Amino acid sequence: MGRYILRRLLISIPLLVVISFLTFILINLSPHDPAELVLQAQEVPVITEELLSQTREELGLDQPFIVQYIEWAASCLQLDFGDSYVTGQPVWSILGPAFLNTLKLTLVSVAVIILLSIALGVICALQEGKLVDKSVRGFSFFLTSMPSYWLAALMIWYFSVKLDLLPTSGMNSLASYVLPVIVIAISYAGIYFRFVRSAIISNLNEDYVLYGRACGLPEKKITGKILKNSLQVAVSVFCMAVPIILGSTVVVENVFAWPGLGSLSIKSILSRDFPMIQAYVLVLAVAFVLFNTLSDIINAVINPKLRKDL
Repeated sequence: MGRYILRRLLISIPLLVVISFLTFILINLSPHDPAELVLQAQEVPVITEELLSQTREELGLDQPFIVQYIEWAASCLQLDFGDSYVTGQPVWSILGPAFLNTLKLTLVSVAVIILLSIALGVICALQEGKLVDKSVRGFSFFLTSMPSYWLAALMIWYFSVKLDLLPTSGMNSLASYVLPVIVIAISYAGIYFRFVRSAIISNLNEDYVLYGRACGLPEKKITGKILKNSLQVAVSVFCMAVPIILGSTVVVENVFAWPGLGSLSIKSILSRDFPMIQAYVLVLAVAFVLFNTLSDIINAVINPKLRKDL
C-alpha cells in the first residue's frame, strides 16, 4: 500500500508543475503592465518611464521569463506568493486566513452533504420507483434548480428578518454557519445523493446479492456488503466535493459577507491584484489535485484490486 501511495504522489508532481506554470503565465497574458498597476495602487501622481523601469526591476520583471517562473515557483513552495499590488502586504498573510475561513465552511457543508446524500440515496434506492423515491428526486430537482443567491436571500428574509433567529453575515458564532451551510447543502446534496442511489441500485442487481439471498444470508449482512461496494463511487464523489465547494463559494460568501476566498477573489479581480489572483488559482488547483489523489488512495484501501492498475 505504501508503494501505491508513493507512486500516486509522484504522478501528481508533473501535474502540479504544469498547473503552476499555467498559473504563472496569467500575469503575462494581461494587457496591463504589472509595474504600472503597482504604481497606480500606491497612488503615484505621475508615472514616468523611469519609475516603471525601477518598479519592474524591484519586481524582478526585467529578468528572463523562465528565471521569473523558477524563482516564483521556489517561493511558492515556501508559501511566499509575493506582495499584494494593492495593499503591499504579503499575499499569504491575507490569503491564509481567508482560505481557513472558507475551508471551515466547506468542511462543515461537506459533512452535512455526505450525511444527507447517503441517507437520501439509501432510502431512494431501497424504494426505487415508489412514491418516496419519485417525491424525493422531484423535490431535490426543484431545490437544486434554484439560484443560490435567491435561495440565500429567502433564507435571510425568513430566518433572520422575519423570525430574527440567525445572523445575516459574518462568522462570529456557530449560528453564523447555519444559513450558508444550508444553502450550500441544498445546492449539492440534491446532486450527490443521485450518485449514491445509482451505485446502490447497480449493486442491488449484481449476482452476489442473488446468491447471498439464495444461501440464506441475513439481509443486514447483504445490505452491508452492498453499501461497502457502493462506497467506492461515493468516496470519489465526496472527495472531489471539497475542492469543488472550496472554489464555488463566491456567491454564498458575498451574500452572507463571509470573510473567505470567495469574497477575496472578487476584490482581487476587480482591483487587478495579480499576485493574489495567482495564489488563489494555484491554491484551488493544488486542492483539486490533492483531493483527487486522496480519493484514489481511499478507493485503493477499499478495493485492493485497484492497486494493480498503477
